[in-house]
Amino acid sequence: MQINGVPLHALVIHGAVVLGPLASLLSLLYVVPRTREWARWPMVAAAVTAAGFVVAAFLSGRDLLDANPALRQLPAVSTHEDRAAYALATTLVLAVLAVLAGLLHARSGAVRLVVRVLLVLAALACLVAVVATGDAGAQAVWGGR
Repeated sequence: MQINGVPLHALVIHGAVVLGPLASLLSLLYVVPRTREWARWPMVAAAVTAAGFVVAAFLSGRDLLDANPALRQLPAVSTHEDRAAYALATTLVLAVLAVLAGLLHARSGAVRLVVRVLLVLAALACLVAVVATGDAGAQAVWGGR
């Protein structure tokens, strides 16, 4: 799919690359007691929006590769494709946990602790996955393939 001759993938990746790390950082701020109230709804909004952009980037990237099968032969593209699956999974998990944390915000006890621990782990995994995937994509496009 293209918009004005530009592949959709080239357009939506920017949202994924910006909002994935932003959602991760807001999630990390949410677990800090001092910033919890402030970060709650921005975290949820950023995580859900990031998930939408990552899904769009993943699907449009797959369509782009299906339309240009020779690209799959390039090692950098293959690396980018492998990392994209991990970025998709971690971003979706982060979105679910961010919504759960937002909804269970007033909850106390073990449930709150477990959700917050999982939120931190998902935030770190998402941050690493999105940055690594974006780097691999940039290497595929700009790094001499």
